[in-house]
Amino acid sequence: MSYSRENPEVSASGEDRVNAMRGYKATLSNPNTSKEAKEHAQDVLNNELGGNKPRQDLYDVRGRNKEPNRVAGGLKAAQTNPRVKEQGKKSSAEKLDQMPQE
Repeated sequence: MSYSRENPEVSASGEDRVNAMRGYKATLSNPNTSKEAKEHAQDVLNNELGGNKPRQDLYDVRGRNKEPNRVAGGLKAAQTNPRVKEQGKKSSAEKLDQMPQE
């Protein structure tokens, strides 16, 4: 995959797009980056990478690929973990109740 000023190419892969977005955001926050480079990075983020949409796409894809038994196990573990706050324990119990039963 290449990202150049002459021919910007953005992969359709959600993960690749999120990684590209991270790189451009790093460019924006780097004090050693030129004004022109920051303008280019902002332009690519706004017009080619879809703002925060790639990140949401990635979360959606990862959520669909999770194994229900592992998710349920994590939620049960959170309820007994002494480092989890009461709000988190309550939230995990609610999510566990909403999961489809097999």
